[in-house]
Amino acid sequence: MTDVLSRRDLDFLLYEWLDVVSLTSRERFAEHSKNTFDAVLDLSADIAHKHFAPHNKKSDATEPTMRPDGSVEMISDIKSALDIYRAAGLLAGQFDESIGGMQLPTTVSRAAMAWFQAANASTSSYPFLTIANANLISTYGTEQQIDDYVRPMIEGRYFGTMCLSETQAGSSLADITTRAVKQDDGQYRITGTKMWISAGDHELTENIVHLVLAKVPGGGSGVNGISLFIVPKFLAGPDGNVGARNDVTLTGLNHKMGFRGTTNTLLAFGDGTHTPEGSAGAIGFLVGEENRGLSYMFHMMNEARIGVGFVATSLGYVGYLKSVEYAKARTQGRRLGAKDPASPPVALIEHADVRRMLLAQKSYVEGAMALGLYCSLLVDEQDSAVSDEDAANATLLLDVLTPIAKSWPSQWCLEANNLAIQVHGGYGYTRDYDVEQYYRDNRLNLIHEGTQGIQGLDLLGRKVTMQNGAGLKLLDSKIAATIERAQAGGTDAALHAVQLERVWTRIVDVTSQLWEPGDPALALANSTVYLEAVGHTVIAWMWLEQVIAAERKSGDFYDGKRHAARYFFTYELPKVGPQVDLLASRDRTTLDVNPAWF
Repeated sequence: MTDVLSRRDLDFLLYEWLDVVSLTSRERFAEHSKNTFDAVLDLSADIAHKHFAPHNKKSDATEPTMRPDGSVEMISDIKSALDIYRAAGLLAGQFDESIGGMQLPTTVSRAAMAWFQAANASTSSYPFLTIANANLISTYGTEQQIDDYVRPMIEGRYFGTMCLSETQAGSSLADITTRAVKQDDGQYRITGTKMWISAGDHELTENIVHLVLAKVPGGGSGVNGISLFIVPKFLAGPDGNVGARNDVTLTGLNHKMGFRGTTNTLLAFGDGTHTPEGSAGAIGFLVGEENRGLSYMFHMMNEARIGVGFVATSLGYVGYLKSVEYAKARTQGRRLGAKDPASPPVALIEHADVRRMLLAQKSYVEGAMALGLYCSLLVDEQDSAVSDEDAANATLLLDVLTPIAKSWPSQWCLEANNLAIQVHGGYGYTRDYDVEQYYRDNRLNLIHEGTQGIQGLDLLGRKVTMQNGAGLKLLDSKIAATIERAQAGGTDAALHAVQLERVWTRIVDVTSQLWEPGDPALALANSTVYLEAVGHTVIAWMWLEQVIAAERKSGDFYDGKRHAARYFFTYELPKVGPQVDLLASRDRTTLDVNPAWF
């Protein structure tokens, strides 16, 4: 079986570049060592290959279905794999020891999760969402809520979801209509529907913990009036075990082009199907304070956005590895310039255009993996920094990079999957080979947790302007420091550094130019172009960092790193120039078009 990820690459990124072992000198991670980290990665790779990958195609071909009684039927392989995952204790990874966690660095935990996301994106969605749900409640919930819901999720007895979207609102959360009415006992009664809820119903665990956005009557308008509630499928019994059914009803399953093994649901809250005695609506428990729900939910949303970037990267990565394997094994055609027409066919990888496609994939997936792990290290810096200033800087930089860490892999690792199909030729779009499924699965990530347009508005409209541009200045200082280190080397890194400095300087300049007229509509008209330009430049920065880490090291692995970087700086970074030219022109084409012209 082909590896779904490169352990050699992960070791390079974690140990030779990011030096995650140095985190063990900090109190939070003091009980760990490189041996601990390796053991978690080894275990994850083993379970992913043996128990997640084998049913990936089966779960794609056999979607969950809704039984007449409203329950969900799915292939048994999913539960079997997740039971093994749970028994291994991997859900506990980054959580505090005080609530049953392992207190692993987030960087290591996310690297471990990447194995499962590459092996089976659908099945990995269940623990992925559960971890993000538990992180939110452990941060903002009460001790009772942590005991009732977080501990069982860490143990794997409960799974979790996030319930934001509604059929009429989509991503426009200001327009949600789900209501929460406070009762005399302090609980709330939740009524409304939520759409596109991944992992929203199943029988994989004892209970499902829904985090639901709803509006309390009398709250503020728009997003200011949104509150957050824990709404479990089953209420807690008096002995702490699962009790009565809450009024949460599965009313339908959505059928997506990918992630077909993950239930995607339309849920009704408080429709009377499972009404608890004496209630009118689903019983919900307020998280934190009323009218601050969206700010709490962003804790889960931002974690999920980086997680979506990891899923996209992992799907691109496994497709890349399988196309390399195919290109080496499949013989077709003769080498260009061969003088003997009777010479035997050569492997696909001997053709320059095939190597171009493989280099492109390598540059996308290894660059994206570097960005995801770098962002994860910023989370660890937040949690364990030796000073408040360092922690604040890590938070600020992570805020700026989050829309890029979600959007860039979703766009360009999807392109890696596209190229993997192309390398396979006519076989690539048949279901006999895996790469067509990877493409379908990965296509969803351009929309999951916010479209490219939303990420562009977030980056240009919020992140680079917040705190009077402090986030952009911090990113600028980080990139400048890398450029300075690279220029001191006098090698290929120095040449790449000159190119990166030229492009990045223009981006910083055009960012201020966009806001000079004081017209937000004009400034943000091409925010998606801005997102793509900054994203490509940030990945170039990630590649320059890797080249520096590989400097003066010999062998095929390091030569491959240097050549992939060379490809990115030669073929990819030059694409940014025309995008910056367009941004600098403050083009109004999209603003001036009349809807009647379509």
